[in-house]
Amino acid sequence: MGNGTFVGLDVHARSVVAGLIDEATGELRVVRAPHRTEELVGWLGALAAPARIAYEAGPTGFGLARACAAAGIECLVAAPSLIRRSVAERGRKRDASDAQQLARLLRAGELTPVRVPDPTDEAARDLVRAREDARARTPGRGGAGALRGDGGRAWTGVHDAWLRRQRLDQAGARAAFEDYYGAVLAAGLRRDGLDEQIAELAADPRFAPLVGRLSCLRGVGTLTAFALAVEVGDWHRLSGATIGAYLGLVPTESQSGARHRRGPITKAGNSHARRLLVEAAWHHRRPPRPSAEIERRRAGQRPEVAGRAERAGRRLHHRWAHLERRRGLRATVVATAVARELAGWCWSLAVME
Repeated sequence: MGNGTFVGLDVHARSVVAGLIDEATGELRVVRAPHRTEELVGWLGALAAPARIAYEAGPTGFGLARACAAAGIECLVAAPSLIRRSVAERGRKRDASDAQQLARLLRAGELTPVRVPDPTDEAARDLVRAREDARARTPGRGGAGALRGDGGRAWTGVHDAWLRRQRLDQAGARAAFEDYYGAVLAAGLRRDGLDEQIAELAADPRFAPLVGRLSCLRGVGTLTAFALAVEVGDWHRLSGATIGAYLGLVPTESQSGARHRRGPITKAGNSHARRLLVEAAWHHRRPPRPSAEIERRRAGQRPEVAGRAERAGRRLHHRWAHLERRRGLRATVVATAVARELAGWCWSLAVME
């Protein structure tokens, strides 16, 4: 028994539930706490010192962690995917039990912290995710795309020109199509505006060196490189052997005695960075060829950076060909395997200061 209080917070936008362990008495209790950050920090500061705080990383962001640090309160933001859950609690989600579990694990030292970004990094991450939302949640895209006919491959320039030439006889179908198509155009304008903002921010000295090195890889343009930079954050806390697991690109395993099975990837960690790497991996299906765009991105980089990116391109294509042609794996499976190795190459370039 010691002094102070261990606090586990289940934080929501309009409510906070706190699990408190008083070290002096060993008492564990659950209370409602203020949900406004200023009031919550003041409430935490009034607890028996020293107060040690933990809450799960989530959509509420890192403002609370930064406010606690400014007030001199120790606060840990825990990785949700690495929090141990008992079998009895699986399938049951309650704020009180979550807060108690966080307090217990914090006291036992069994919580894995995530990196708390500064406001600039968090704002850059918000910008990247806004762009992803504009791309992935385009309203009406399916409705307008259903009218394909002889328009060629969907959402190419030829297809768009074909859509503009269509004249529908039925008033209802015409109104629906115009609404869908207008929504697609509006989403495209929104996405283009965000792309300009990202390109401008990627040229900032804070991000430009890292973005420049990552952009030397095939399939990793400025937008992808900037997104990876802000999503991963501190690359030095990882290694080439651990970044795949950090991004959920390693297979699940089930081992008992002599039985050892591997299943699909864990999908733990950052889903945004994982999706970007899988998309980039598809570029390595074809053999590397001279490219003016790649040469432009590599111009101005140190020879060892460009050389490593060139070796990565050859290695990843060889890996793709081996898995798809010789081992007969599906292309989607191969893309995931190549993405896992691509993550390691990204790490090696990121840590080349």
